[in-house]
Amino acid sequence: MAAPLLDSIHIEGKVISTDALLTQTAFAKYLVKQRHAHYHFIVKNNQATLLQDISLYFEDRKDPDFVQCDPPDHGRIEVRKIWTTTELNEYLDFPHVGQCFMIERQTTDKKSKESTSEIAYGITSQTSKQADPESVLSINRGHWAIENSCHYIIDWNYDEDRSRIRTGNGPENITRLRRFAVGVIKSKGVRSVAQKMRQLAQNIRAVFDYLRMTKNSVPQI
Repeated sequence: MAAPLLDSIHIEGKVISTDALLTQTAFAKYLVKQRHAHYHFIVKNNQATLLQDISLYFEDRKDPDFVQCDPPDHGRIEVRKIWTTTELNEYLDFPHVGQCFMIERQTTDKKSKESTSEIAYGITSQTSKQADPESVLSINRGHWAIENSCHYIIDWNYDEDRSRIRTGNGPENITRLRRFAVGVIKSKGVRSVAQKMRQLAQNIRAVFDYLRMTKNSVPQI
């Protein structure tokens, strides 16, 4: 997979999980037909009809299919619930759907007692026999662990949370560019992304050498 996408893709065995940006029919067909892999996609507004169909189905949900309670970590208690269904497989206009899922993540601050709740919808080409609700939740959690790691790197090195780029598509575009940079550096197998970024920032020529952008580029470690 190309380096720019490394920050948004998580590979577990032959299951490829991505954020909503890559929830595309062509990519799903490519993974299943050409790479003989399974996909695990998050569904958001870039696939509005798909999102509406899945969210509507789960409006009348009953008890979750699996619940995971994490021990207190950094003063927080997290509870994750997942609902899955195969009833939409033939209805959805998306290739190779094996099941759909909804995940609810509830976080409670032990000190303030304040709680927050997040809901995510998704689809996977794995059937219910290939991946039970616990497995689907585990794959999803593995993806967001990497996503959070990437966010930490970006925030720490770019101080993104205090960025003054706030209008139009600016915030999303600059975040994608920063993720691109982190993905390229990670693809080189460096031990410290932050250290490598500092080295490159001090010498523009080093950037060209590092990316092998010119014929006379000197290989960089």
